Amino acid sequence: MIPPQEASVRRREIEDKLKQEEETLSFIRDSLEKSDQLTKNMVSILSSFESRLMKLENSIIPVHKQTENLQRLQENVEKTLSCLDHVISYYHVAQEDVALEHLPESVLQDVIRISRWLVEYGRNQDFMNVYYQIRSSQLDRSIKGLKEHFHKSSSSSGVPYSPAIPNKRKDTPTKKPVKRPGRDDMLDVETDAYIHCVSAFVKLAQSEYQLLADIIPEHHQKKTFDSLIQDALDGLMLEGENIVSAARKAIVRHDFSTVLTVFPILRHLKQTKPEFDQVLQGTAASTKNKLPGLITSMETIGAKALEDFADNIKNDPDKEYNMPKDGTVHELTSNAILFLQQLLDFQETAGAMLASQETSSSATSYSSEFSKRLLSTYICKVLGNLQLNLLSKSKVYEDPALSAIFLHNNYNYILKSLEKSELIQLVAVTQKTAERSYREHIEQQIQTYQRSWLKVTDYIAEKNLPVFQPGVKLRDKERQIIKERFKGFNDGLEELCKIQKAWAIPDTEQRDRIRQAQKTIVKETYGAFLQKFGSVPFTKNPEKYIKYGVEQVGDMIDRLFDTSA
Repeated sequence: MIPPQEASVRRREIEDKLKQEEETLSFIRDSLEKSDQLTKNMVSILSSFESRLMKLENSIIPVHKQTENLQRLQENVEKTLSCLDHVISYYHVAQEDVALEHLPESVLQDVIRISRWLVEYGRNQDFMNVYYQIRSSQLDRSIKGLKEHFHKSSSSSGVPYSPAIPNKRKDTPTKKPVKRPGRDDMLDVETDAYIHCVSAFVKLAQSEYQLLADIIPEHHQKKTFDSLIQDALDGLMLEGENIVSAARKAIVRHDFSTVLTVFPILRHLKQTKPEFDQVLQGTAASTKNKLPGLITSMETIGAKALEDFADNIKNDPDKEYNMPKDGTVHELTSNAILFLQQLLDFQETAGAMLASQETSSSATSYSSEFSKRLLSTYICKVLGNLQLNLLSKSKVYEDPALSAIFLHNNYNYILKSLEKSELIQLVAVTQKTAERSYREHIEQQIQTYQRSWLKVTDYIAEKNLPVFQPGVKLRDKERQIIKERFKGFNDGLEELCKIQKAWAIPDTEQRDRIRQAQKTIVKETYGAFLQKFGSVPFTKNPEKYIKYGVEQVGDMIDRLFDTSA
């Protein structure tokens, strides 16, 4: 047994130790509270810092992007200024270059004196034959050299711009014409080179005549000049005939875009003809008739191309493999419209081609107004042939609704293309109701399409519903009728949405309009039906028959004509 005094001492020790432990515990608790407070303060500071950093980043990023854009713009400006400086430097070249002359003035005077001496003293006049042979060779080489230079410069720096050939019209957004790489550019180069060579021939021939007038005796000038220009002129005429021959072969292949190369050339030849006639005054009739003969050949082949194109549009075969499965715009339509749009650049030329084939007395002295009416009549003929062909093609589709969508798309594309270009004004010259007629056709096809939904809405239409007495218990036959109505509507809706989702209406405005009209009709009909029978106890499993709400039906119709939906 522990003595009382020792027990008392032991107890005091334990109490002192406990007190120390309590003080230590209290100190630790205070330290933890302070640590927690410091942690909270640190978290608050970090959160505030993070928030400010995000605000700073959000402010800096747009500034950084704007700075990059400004730097890019500055680089573009510097490059543009550099290009401008390069171009401007050429403006002074004309002043620096000396005028080109056939011969130095002193040499020319010597040649003139020699020529007069030979003529005055009855010396041998064979020098005139030698003269025209030398100058003829020089003229021919100049034309060929220009053409060669033109080809080299075109191949190295792209197709150059020619004021004789207007810029090509832009491709239509719905379809783009099929191009063979490099082929169309090559045709442009050939056409542009020929046009430049024709202009160069006129200028060089004028210059040659001025030189010849000083050297050759007056009574020999016309004959010598006629002989001098023959080789160069024959070369141009031969190249022109080759162009006509190539156009004739293209017509056989139904490659009508290639035939269009004749149009700018013919237009330029007609514009240059007055200068040609002036230069060729006094030459032989056969020489004078070469250019008119070439013009006539080009007018004839151009007129044949136009007529064959119209016939080709009419007779394009109806093949199922050639029909768009989604009912979009047919390639025949886009190609026909593109061809007509390209004719706009050559209205007078195309009108003159058509007028040249007229046998009436009015055609012999046709005016620009007469040509314009002929071209308008021709365009209306092409559009009429296109419409007949589209109607024939639409019969390939087994589904009348898809046939209607196909015709709608094509009629709408034609109308929009006419309105976006000057074609609508040209068509109106002889067919003032064309625009209204196309709008009526479009509305007619929309109505035909909407009839495809009758097999869905007829199930739930008010006029086709049996009469039920409210509050009276339904008989089995009546419940079955309601079930069949819901099921027929559901199946028809799902089937049409699945099928018509894969169809296409490229025009966004028309697509939204058709969807909205159909959505309004179906939602109103289904909404009235659902309100009347949705709460009627016709089945123990209403979710089996009432599968869709009114808005769900609208959403399904909104996904029509959209394969990505």
